[in-house]
Amino acid sequence: MAVNYATVTWDQLHRDARLLAETLMPLGPFKGIVAITRGGLIPAAIIARELDCRLIECISVVTYDEEEQGKPSIVKDPVAAGDGEGFLIVDDLVDSGVTAQVVRARLPKATFSCLYAKAAGKPLTDHFVVEVPQDTWILFPWDTAPLFVPPLAKKNSQDSK
Repeated sequence: MAVNYATVTWDQLHRDARLLAETLMPLGPFKGIVAITRGGLIPAAIIARELDCRLIECISVVTYDEEEQGKPSIVKDPVAAGDGEGFLIVDDLVDSGVTAQVVRARLPKATFSCLYAKAAGKPLTDHFVVEVPQDTWILFPWDTAPLFVPPLAKKNSQDSK
């Protein structure tokens, strides 16, 4: 279970996606990109823009049934990608590697990339930007909401009433 939290802002996510695209540029051009839903959708869009890639496919892998981890299954297949040859897989994070293994098996000839990689999943990715400790839970911008926080002076004056 994760004991540390790391918050990724929209700006940081965008910078990391552009950095990954810069790393991937010499490997292209790619025939297309396969985003792993849902976390890979936004990074894939940014990377597709940077690499001038118009074909974006997605793959959806479900590993949970209610709250229990079950056998992973593909619920949306990336038909246009074939066996992955010439395609780039994009995800936000490779954690335990369960989803990555399923995607790798389905698209064995694709290049696998993600923004963030934990130790357990790192061997399954070809390219990533930041290594994250296994016990860290990443809070992505789509998982959080900015909230108004009153200035300390206002908070202290309300506390004294």
